[in-house]
Amino acid sequence: MSASEAWMLAGMMIVTFGIRYFLFALADRFRMPPWIEGALKFIPPAVLTAITLPAVLLPKGEWFLSWENPYLVAALLGLAAGVLTRNLLATIAIGLAAFFVHRLFL
Repeated sequence: MSASEAWMLAGMMIVTFGIRYFLFALADRFRMPPWIEGALKFIPPAVLTAITLPAVLLPKGEWFLSWENPYLVAALLGLAAGVLTRNLLATIAIGLAAFFVHRLFL
């Protein structure tokens, strides 16, 4: 690593740490309105949906809505397991098992 790269890395580290430290230092003094706090609870499901849906429905860049799609089968069985068990470990295990069994037999 050259000296200029080291300085650039140090500068990026200082800027990143400074921004995060500044926001954490002010976090206890700033209070968001209740409607914003309520809306923030929907961000994790929305992000997870935005990440997984294209991978499930468009595995090769094209729509693949068939029972031959192992991603779709595993996602549906994982969803059912999550709704029925409310157990994260069981949901992941059932989804992975469904995916690998589907890939093994089809």
